[in-house]
Amino acid sequence: MGRLPISARALRSARVLRSVSSSAKVAHAAPTQHSVARQASNPVVHEAPTAIPRTRAPSNAQMSFPCLDILENRTRSFDSGPEPTYSRNLTGYEIYHSSQPLRLDNGGILREFDIAYETWGNLNEDNTNAILIHTGLSASSHAHSHAKNPSPGWWEKFIGPGCAIDTDKFFVICTNVIGGCYGSSGPSSIDPADSERYATRFPIVTVDDMTRAQHRLLTEKLGITKLHASVGASMGGMQSLSFGTQFPEAVDRIVSISGCARSHPYSIAMRHTQRQVLMADPNWRRGFYYDSVPPHAGMKLAREIATITYRSGPEWEQRFGRKRADPRKQPALCADFLIETYLDHQGEKFCLEYDANSLLYVSKAMDLFDLSLSTRQKAINTRAALYVADADAVPCALPRNPYTEQPEGVADIPRQKNFDEARDDLVAGMAPLREIPVFVLGVESDILFPSWQQKEIVDVLRDGGNTKVEHVELGSDVSLYGHDTFLLSVNDVGAPLKKFLEKDF
Repeated sequence: MGRLPISARALRSARVLRSVSSSAKVAHAAPTQHSVARQASNPVVHEAPTAIPRTRAPSNAQMSFPCLDILENRTRSFDSGPEPTYSRNLTGYEIYHSSQPLRLDNGGILREFDIAYETWGNLNEDNTNAILIHTGLSASSHAHSHAKNPSPGWWEKFIGPGCAIDTDKFFVICTNVIGGCYGSSGPSSIDPADSERYATRFPIVTVDDMTRAQHRLLTEKLGITKLHASVGASMGGMQSLSFGTQFPEAVDRIVSISGCARSHPYSIAMRHTQRQVLMADPNWRRGFYYDSVPPHAGMKLAREIATITYRSGPEWEQRFGRKRADPRKQPALCADFLIETYLDHQGEKFCLEYDANSLLYVSKAMDLFDLSLSTRQKAINTRAALYVADADAVPCALPRNPYTEQPEGVADIPRQKNFDEARDDLVAGMAPLREIPVFVLGVESDILFPSWQQKEIVDVLRDGGNTKVEHVELGSDVSLYGHDTFLLSVNDVGAPLKKFLEKDF
């Protein structure tokens, strides 16, 4: 017999089950002759059956979830606090306000903007000893302690008298980037057009947009027309190169530590996953959460993903191994291994210290980073065609429909460059740095900005005719700290940095 279709088999099975069920009912209802006789001789009074109470316990006890309890308690606490750190008035920085519009690379506009900045040391008489420090993704302008804010800065041991960046010799400036949340204009700032927070009405910004805003601070506020050096690590390394390519006449030398000349797929992918888990938090509310509970759960998870990329596997092997936080206890689904508790701590510490929207915008700026000539020229053309009157017509930063991959044959989609063409485009884009001394430092154990990306910077500059490129790579025998080496290895990073900054060219 042939095999029945699924629907026919299901129907047949149903009929069989009904037949069996009916037979069982009949057998139960119809007494046998023997049972009838027995009941006649021994009449029994029948009572309604009573339910038998369940006395058996479940196989296992319900597992507790202290990690979820913490999230739930924090969510409830927002009725009265705690308030996110970034939303409070931090102290110690100065504000530069520009009333002139800043036209952006992707067609957006800031009618006016603020930049938070801090300084150390003294500017000399001819204003030529200034060093601009560019920050990483989530850093504030507080790179070093000072009288107005004595708490340690994020680069505390690298800056100061006699340090890698010697404040006895140099006037040091550090800013919070456009798009950030520590005093500079960003999504949490007030839109002067309607006195409401920008939220996701804030326009997409690029690294080049950030450095053009910094250049305006230097020239219009501080009277500095030429820097002694542009210095940065991670995203700051991107900004340092960006500043030099946009304003080669305004900088004497450039330092790029653990940076790149263009973002590559792996780092883009890792930042994408961070944004996705953040936007999936229901409290994100498409960016309009400022008067309600912030998306702290999404921020916590995003930071944990980011932390995985900041360090190296070998370091964690040495530091944590397979150790558990408390081997005496049963394994748990919440943080259990030491590496898990470390990630959990990093996420907890960060989730209320930085604005969620700023994380989205600044990380996207990193993804868009590309010093290729074609990218730069497209941005120049976009800004040239943009006027303040067009600001209301700028499309929302969030598309109405998800993007889908388009075939290259579509008329309005440019053909993708092959490897050689892309390389030549990058060489042409970095040509403005041809006469500027450049110091590039990479770390072998870095998985977010692998050392081959720093080698690409060096090779592209040399192919473009720059004979003043210095390159240092810290091997795994020197540092296993991965991407965070620039924050932790004061001697191995600071010593060659100091030598380059104080060298005569």
